[in-house]
Amino acid sequence: MRLRCAVLDDFQRVATELADWSPLADDVEVVTFDTHFTDESALAEALAGFDIVVTLRERVAFPGSLLARLPRLRLIVASGMRNSVIDYEAATAHGITVCGTASSPHPPVELTWALLLGLARGLVEEHNALRGDGPWQSTVGADLHGRRLGLLGLGKIGSRVARIGLAFGMEVVAWSRHLTKERADEVGVQLAASKEELLAGSDFVSVHLALGDRTRGLLGAAELALLKPTAYLINTSRAAIVDQDALLAALHEGRIAGAGVDVFDIEPLPADHPMRTAPRLLATPHLGYVSRANYATYYGQAVEDIAAFLAGSPVRRLP
Repeated sequence: MRLRCAVLDDFQRVATELADWSPLADDVEVVTFDTHFTDESALAEALAGFDIVVTLRERVAFPGSLLARLPRLRLIVASGMRNSVIDYEAATAHGITVCGTASSPHPPVELTWALLLGLARGLVEEHNALRGDGPWQSTVGADLHGRRLGLLGLGKIGSRVARIGLAFGMEVVAWSRHLTKERADEVGVQLAASKEELLAGSDFVSVHLALGDRTRGLLGAAELALLKPTAYLINTSRAAIVDQDALLAALHEGRIAGAGVDVFDIEPLPADHPMRTAPRLLATPHLGYVSRANYATYYGQAVEDIAAFLAGSPVRRLP
């Protein structure tokens, strides 16, 4: 009897197209779900008949309460090698193995710049006007060359964003709690003396930090108030790093020029969520890691993880 594998949140219905699942055909039945389960009870009911679950990034939480309701579950494969919404202790207690996959930093870097450039040059407004009956030119673009790009975080993603900023001729500064001058020099950027200095002096601020106790709510009302009224904020990292109510207030009151956001406090975003109608906001539905190459890696390595688990030698175990 074959095991059953659930692939969650396959919104684009490409999970079985972008990887070769045939090596598992004799042993595993693969079922994909193209809708998101927001209720734990509904998710528990849907997954009750599955031995394996493949989940993308941190879209779906697996707390101990859920795992206790899935006695058949034996393997979770999560894309990426970091996942903060899986209760690993509970997984171990229930005999569930958790594995990860590789993840490329390039797609979120590219989306960061898509959002930044789209905001700076008013692309959405001008496109909509051109396709409709709007005016011929209604915005004046914000320059990048010679302007300051402030980066919160200079890791795999932040450092790549920095190098593109330098290529545009921007002055790039960075800050994080443990960032050193040696690391900043290695990337070719300036080390900001403080978070406050970076926020107050930057024309564009982009967030590239991991979410944790020290970064949750890192940018609240007081920090956003430091931004210039002509500044733009980009967040393709995690929503909880920026106080969402404070950001909405800054946008509605015109205290910053705009924001580009790919991450939200609730995902998928409810139809009545205030982020859907906020002014001065360019938003995308968490597309940072959604690319053909990244998905091919995620699902291709998910197949490898499952095969290795079936062979009794799990690979890329988490945490």
